[in-house]
Amino acid sequence: MHVWTQILLLSGLIMNFDGITWIKQPQPDAPGDTAEVSRLVAEILGRVRAEGDAAVADYSRRFDRSELERFEVTAEERQAAVDALDPQTQADTEFAIANVRRFAEAQLATMLPLEIEVLPGAHLGHRIIPIERVGCYVPGGRFPLLSAPIMTIVPAKVAGVDEVIACLPPNAHQAMVAGCHLSGADRIFRIGGAQAIAAMAYGTESVPAVVKIVGPGNAFVNEAKRQVFGPVGIDQLAGPSEIYILADGTGDAEMIATDLLAQAEHDVKTRVGLITTSADLGRAVLAEVEKQLATLSTASVARPSWDAKGEIAVAADEAAMIAYSDRIAAEHLQVHTADPRAFAQRLRNYGSLFIGELASVVYSDKCVGTNHTLPTMASGRYTGGLWVGSYVKVATHQWMDERGVRAVAPPAARQSASEGLEGHRRAAQLRLDRMQG
Repeated sequence: MHVWTQILLLSGLIMNFDGITWIKQPQPDAPGDTAEVSRLVAEILGRVRAEGDAAVADYSRRFDRSELERFEVTAEERQAAVDALDPQTQADTEFAIANVRRFAEAQLATMLPLEIEVLPGAHLGHRIIPIERVGCYVPGGRFPLLSAPIMTIVPAKVAGVDEVIACLPPNAHQAMVAGCHLSGADRIFRIGGAQAIAAMAYGTESVPAVVKIVGPGNAFVNEAKRQVFGPVGIDQLAGPSEIYILADGTGDAEMIATDLLAQAEHDVKTRVGLITTSADLGRAVLAEVEKQLATLSTASVARPSWDAKGEIAVAADEAAMIAYSDRIAAEHLQVHTADPRAFAQRLRNYGSLFIGELASVVYSDKCVGTNHTLPTMASGRYTGGLWVGSYVKVATHQWMDERGVRAVAPPAARQSASEGLEGHRRAAQLRLDRMQG
């Protein structure tokens, strides 16, 4: 067994290799020094909580070289950012916003309030309640990712969140401010990194405290979200981007290689892979990736990503391919098989699914309407991605009439007594006694 296979097997990331061989294997992750990141983030959170804007300003100077006198983007600055957009860029941004909004509205329509009489006189139900105030972290990154604010802000507005706060690094491209504005952010602040998470979690003189924080970021943002979680909700902890493609012998090597490299250019740690039942296709994709890297303008990022994290696995049959894919639980999962829609029904674990070779991750990344804020690091085994439902609470309620009390009070009192909870027994019995008195 290859050493990286042993490492993954022992770590529990992959448990079963039956029916899988490799044309190209990814390198194991080197042990990271997370202790220093955790320590620094804890310091930032503590100072911002205690000192407010003064600490935010200090960290903005240290980490972002920002000397802003105020953090909030004014209405005039927001409009100026929109006016500075290239007309086609603005049109494309609005196209993406409309699609994300349309899909979020359709999703919200599936979430209905409930009222049911489970027993005569015992009424149970739930309400769909929007969160009061949400903080959306909008990453700066290597490139101005104009779709990033759309994916976090638009579903929040559709859900009915009272106030949406957006934070983005001071040095973020001006077009990102425009994206936040067009997406519907109520307030926009030029604060980045862990200090932005702290400001939104605890509140400062300038930034109101939020109830939930969403959006991806770097290791410091991720760690800050982890540390504030509890009193403040978060969407998820995000790792580097991932794409896997499942293909049989009908797969198109050029198209598969193109889609793998489209994600590899995100980050040198992006995980990209092909799982196929055809060794011939696997070898063709390997050759095609090398060919395309020779002319890819972002090869300085995509090359180290592919070299370190690229994978081509050959499965003995479809069952082995599905089992291996479900164990990986890739953030983005494309299906390039002879009957992709039928094949897709057999898959369980993924962040978002792209069915058929015409459905590319890039369409979701940018503008088609499904959200691109998705689970990574195998968390697709237990959760889906960010969606309109992430911004609402499903809160239950009950109400009773005398018939309901007569039905539930006796067993509730008996159970309380058997548990030795006298206060519970009295509360269960009191209403029944008064009705009988």
